[in-house]
Amino acid sequence: MRKKLAKRDGERATFHGTFERFGKKSGWMGQEQKTVLLEDISDASGAIVSDHLWFNFTKAFTLLNLQPGDGVQFDARVKKYVKGYFGRRDDVFDKPAEVDYKLSHPTKVSKVTK
Repeated sequence: MRKKLAKRDGERATFHGTFERFGKKSGWMGQEQKTVLLEDISDASGAIVSDHLWFNFTKAFTLLNLQPGDGVQFDARVKKYVKGYFGRRDDVFDKPAEVDYKLSHPTKVSKVTK
């Protein structure tokens, strides 16, 4: 669990991260969606709040033409979510559901130099 984010649940603030790579996930009706991996997420004071976070590849990220190592600044809201396996397979038992925290609805996304 991201304990530093848990203390800020519901708060909207400015964060910084380093772009690592693009990824993909299954979306609606199995359609593939592109994602963005940011590492070393810190708040405005420079304190690390998460080692990594995944974001949807929104228009704001598209406009940045990101390359690995690029610094990214954005505003987002800290939000809790439940992660784990929710299916009915008996052979999958090592991923119990648990509460974790993410940064949701990034806005004012821009490249920054570190």
